[in-house]
Amino acid sequence: MRRRLPVLVAGAVVALAAAAAPATAAPVDASAVTAAQAEVDRVAAQVAAAQDELSRSTVLAEAAADADRIAQAELATAQAAQATTAALLEQAQTDTEAAEADVATLGREAFMGQQSFGTAEVLLDADSPEDVLQRAATLEQLGRDRASRLEAVELVRDQEQLADTAAQEAVVALSTAATAAAEADALAQQQVTAAQQSFDAVSAQKADLDAQLLAAQTALLEAQGVEDAAEAAEAAAAEAVAEVSVQATGAGSLVAGRVTSCYGSRWGTTHFGIDIAAPIGTPIHTPDGGVVLDAGPANGFGQAVYVQHADGVVTLYGHVDTFTVRPGQVVSAGQQVATVGNRGQSTGPHLHVETHYGGLYADRRNPVPWLTAHGISVGSCR
Repeated sequence: MRRRLPVLVAGAVVALAAAAAPATAAPVDASAVTAAQAEVDRVAAQVAAAQDELSRSTVLAEAAADADRIAQAELATAQAAQATTAALLEQAQTDTEAAEADVATLGREAFMGQQSFGTAEVLLDADSPEDVLQRAATLEQLGRDRASRLEAVELVRDQEQLADTAAQEAVVALSTAATAAAEADALAQQQVTAAQQSFDAVSAQKADLDAQLLAAQTALLEAQGVEDAAEAAEAAAAEAVAEVSVQATGAGSLVAGRVTSCYGSRWGTTHFGIDIAAPIGTPIHTPDGGVVLDAGPANGFGQAVYVQHADGVVTLYGHVDTFTVRPGQVVSAGQQVATVGNRGQSTGPHLHVETHYGGLYADRRNPVPWLTAHGISVGSCR
């Protein structure tokens, strides 16, 4: 089975031809070279268009997954808020019932004569002027106590009303969030299905186009008088693949694969990471040491691994097939953390890498500067 090859620029082919051509090469048929070059350009344009469509399908699928994840996170927040307000309302109702029971007891005591506030008999029964003053002070204190208890009832009733209003608003917010989450999930599934269909169709087309391009490049080299034209075309193709592959220059590493999508705004959405195509099961390494924040199921990614590094940056590795670390585990630079997969809302086997500077999913930035600083080159992404 032939390897899928990227587009080779004409200059690279010509340069290779010049290097490979013998010193006493036979005369070159200019018209044949022109025709061969035209065929290379034609097929190369088709290959580039197919690759763009594959990238578009992947990016749109990930954008749909990201919108779905946000909606699910907002639903979880609304659920937590509703639970909190429900608990506060329950406590407010309990406090109101206790305060009202206290006032009822106060009323019964007064009716039965246990608290005859301000009656003349209490003062007339005093044995001395000092006793009168003391009893008067006691009556005043009891009066203040009763007033305080009555005020407490009004206060807890107000608190109950506020809690009830907050609880009702939380229920409405929860319903709205649940509806939005359901709609986002349904839309994401539709978008991913459409993206998958496009990806599958173009993948088959691109495999044929790659073969056509290699044949056209070989024919061009033959027309230019290059010996072993097929081998030279294969070598040029391999060199072009290296230009868009992930390369590690430091102690750390990432994954052996081909960069297919970079960070940035394209096709009406923002792609928050870098996509690297590779076969399922390809080892994934963390470029720098850190602590595993999470490893396992992740909305949109199927499964993902999150590592927080000493500089505070969190790296995300999404769509993984398996993970080889656990939350809380300390990992070192170059250590394997997972393998490439096609899980979650994904159109083909690849690794999705993100860098978060403000905690999980907060302040997501272009991963290239961070990866470059840790010895990882990601093809043409800037």
